[in-house]
Amino acid sequence: MDESLQRKIEEVIGSINKINLLDEQGWTSEVRRIFTGDRSYLLKSSYKEKYRTWLKAEAQVLKILNKKKIISVPEYYGFIEGKDSDHLIMSFEDGMTLTAALTKATSSTERKSLIRSFGQFLHQFHEKEPLEILKGEGDWLEGQLIKAQSYVENGQTGGSIKLLNHLKTKKPTPVIQTMIHGDCTTDNVFVINGEVQLFIDIAGMTVGDPRYDESLAIRKFMDNPEYLTAFYEGYTRYRVTKEEFFYFDEGVYEFF
Repeated sequence: MDESLQRKIEEVIGSINKINLLDEQGWTSEVRRIFTGDRSYLLKSSYKEKYRTWLKAEAQVLKILNKKKIISVPEYYGFIEGKDSDHLIMSFEDGMTLTAALTKATSSTERKSLIRSFGQFLHQFHEKEPLEILKGEGDWLEGQLIKAQSYVENGQTGGSIKLLNHLKTKKPTPVIQTMIHGDCTTDNVFVINGEVQLFIDIAGMTVGDPRYDESLAIRKFMDNPEYLTAFYEGYTRYRVTKEEFFYFDEGVYEFF
């Protein structure tokens, strides 16, 4: 970390004692744990234009949600824009991603308990009254397809124009919109004391189609009947069809 960035960070959180680069990194950023005299923070840094845009969006959503205190997310401390990189400072949370917790679990019973808590956590989130300040303009799915088109044209996605055209012509029947995480995989929820209790990586949090969240949530255990049953013991509001699952997980998500 260069001295200029360190000074800017210290203006927000105070004198830095130690910095650890964390092993568990995302595709879009580098993550560091920063220690000060009395506590620690998480520093998330992005360098590519696309991912810097996502990081800035995450910072804006965190700021909004920290004022409302009705959705469990990390605490926002600051956002630093640089010439070649951007940096988000937030609270460090004790716990681990659901992906890590499932890997660490020593029995099928423990894994099913974790998955059930994921279902409950997402169910409760989708049942909340949508926040006006999270609502975007126009139809959420249409907006995602427009973004996907831009990513294809600029070579910023692995999704194909053929798939995109298929998604445009085969849209599912609309449902009532809810608040959604927007990237609700097992990597982006946090387990604390044996239960899923926190959302992370919330750049895409908005009001949209809850079937997108649901499809991404079950993608890693779609073919495991026991784990899928455990999820739906917690998430009881709706069950996506196979067609809806493929549309969102193997369709829309391919571009993001």
